[in-house]
Amino acid sequence: MAEIDHIVLGARTLEEGAAFVERELGVKCQTGGIHEGAGTHNMLLGLGPDSYLEVIAADPKQPQPVHPRLFDLDEPSVRLMLETGPALVGWVARTGAMDALVARLGPRGGELREIRRGDLHWRMAIPPQRQDMDNLLPALIEWRGERAGKRLRDSQCRLLGLEAEHPEADQVLAALADRGLEGAMRVRRGPRPRLIARLKTPDGSEKVLTSA
Repeated sequence: MAEIDHIVLGARTLEEGAAFVERELGVKCQTGGIHEGAGTHNMLLGLGPDSYLEVIAADPKQPQPVHPRLFDLDEPSVRLMLETGPALVGWVARTGAMDALVARLGPRGGELREIRRGDLHWRMAIPPQRQDMDNLLPALIEWRGERAGKRLRDSQCRLLGLEAEHPEADQVLAALADRGLEGAMRVRRGPRPRLIARLKTPDGSEKVLTSA
């Protein structure tokens, strides 16, 4: 019912996030856009036809949003983490059956929001804070029309796989299965929550991005 759409790298500023991507992966991000009312803006990196990397940061030109910024960017622990450098803060899974998924998940699926940016149009359901297994569970997205990833130039980087570590690994696996994402990521028991993305760079080397 769902599959990986994109991974999300948080940063204190977009400039810091873009510099990190260029340093680690050897490629430059594209300009993204502003999330009006959400208090964030982004840059993007195409990872082939099926996925991309989003660099997201608080937009200093916007007022404090009504809702907390996505991916816990307002959380003191996340802000402290990003002081040491950009890090993975979450991932997003796309679905063509949003209404059915949200109905099945109930409150666990989060609030369904309709979002537009220019001629891009999508719906998102973000798991409630404290119920997202430390951002190991994805936000769900349903694109209305063309996906953002289809418009990105190919960086020649590829997402090889997503992994997760959590003390309650069985709960993470069960929650992923509820969303039709059984095979989307490898999950293992670990002492603390951690999201891991393995990517191949244009020169064929493998790079690892993590949430901690």
